[in-house]
Amino acid sequence: MPDSILMVSNFLSASAGTSRGVCEDLAERLAARGWAVVTTSDRWNKLTRLADMLRTVWQRRRDYRVAQVDVFSGPAFVWAELVCRALRWLGKPYALTLHGGDLPGFAQRCPGRVRRLLGSAAVVTAPSRYLQEQMQPYRAGLRLLPNPLDVCQYPTRGREQPEPKLAWLRAFHGIYNPALAPRAAALLAKEFPGIQLAMIGPDKGDGSLQATQQAATEAGLEKQIFFPGKIAKADVPRWLDKSDIFLNTTNCDNTPVSVLEAMACGLAVVSTNVGGLPYLLEDGHDALLVPPEDPVAMAGAVRRILTEPGLAARLSTNARLKTEQFDWQMILPQWEEIFRDLAAADSP
Repeated sequence: MPDSILMVSNFLSASAGTSRGVCEDLAERLAARGWAVVTTSDRWNKLTRLADMLRTVWQRRRDYRVAQVDVFSGPAFVWAELVCRALRWLGKPYALTLHGGDLPGFAQRCPGRVRRLLGSAAVVTAPSRYLQEQMQPYRAGLRLLPNPLDVCQYPTRGREQPEPKLAWLRAFHGIYNPALAPRAAALLAKEFPGIQLAMIGPDKGDGSLQATQQAATEAGLEKQIFFPGKIAKADVPRWLDKSDIFLNTTNCDNTPVSVLEAMACGLAVVSTNVGGLPYLLEDGHDALLVPPEDPVAMAGAVRRILTEPGLAARLSTNARLKTEQFDWQMILPQWEEIFRDLAAADSP
């Protein structure tokens, strides 16, 4: 079974209509490079998904030599523990990949469980300096492997004369605080009457979409704030190119791909300074950072971009340059090196 791997994560974009995960792109690119890739799971129900993961580990055991398992906080941590226990029983070496801005908080609450799981893996990767630093006490030698982009698929243009055209791209869920965007736009509407805001993404069903639409109505901006819903990954560059400023409103985050996509397209980014975002973004250099849950600060940052000469162009240029270090051409060979080293170490 040369170059064969089991990838364990949430492969849900096709079956559940969720945003496409990095694991799905990685699996496809490995397959295109000749790897035999087994993936699990695409089941929407959480218990069914766990059962499918464990069943795949066992039933497909002759189809893979090594495994890669995504690790999330909260209840999802359990499936990583159970899957890795099964892999150890089968004698399969595995790598873990850390995810989620809340993982450090979970580790503080459950340090023993986290240390045991991370210590059981041959390799542990982190997609951001934030997670690498925060999770270092639970496992030494974490390897930094950023979430990658196919940067050439994101045409860029400088924002020398930005217009009040704003974009927000994420799933509508409370943790991402989408209602902050229309609240900030409302504070700018009198000064910039032509302001527009596109809020792009699927509804996660927790009421956040309805609350955001209500905030737009209360601000009198229901005709200036658009809700296109979930869009195809291939359409993201086209939608982002319609705007000049990107709003990231989240209350908890790691290294969001949506922010990287906006940077690759050359939008001027305004983001909350939570979780891993201050590790990704440099305030005043490639983005403007503001406190969470502060519409006044977010509106003030947008105002600066629209009125301060040269600011938008500087943020745009530096953001695009930064994303080039996240290109798949840089990251994919590092993944292949990890998996081949795992297989070689397991060879008799």
